[in-house]
Amino acid sequence: MTKADIVDQIAERTGLTKKDVAETVDKFLDAVARALASGHHIEIRGFGTFRVKDRKSRIARNPRTGQAVPVPPRKVPVFKVSKELKDMVAQG
Repeated sequence: MTKADIVDQIAERTGLTKKDVAETVDKFLDAVARALASGHHIEIRGFGTFRVKDRKSRIARNPRTGQAVPVPPRKVPVFKVSKELKDMVAQG
């Protein structure tokens, strides 16, 4: 499913124009991205939690040469699914 599919479904269910829905979806995604970039976490009850996790530095291997390559520490966004969403998906 793409963002356009989501916009189509919301517009169909609410009666709003696709343009208004697309702008709202874009603003929502932008708000999530900005919050994560500033180190905040977002909890949407019944859906899940977006947060930023710190990854430690480590030594990796180049698969072609086998040479050790240092990987610096970094921050990565993660999503943890809520129990309610897990149960909904499991039921189909």
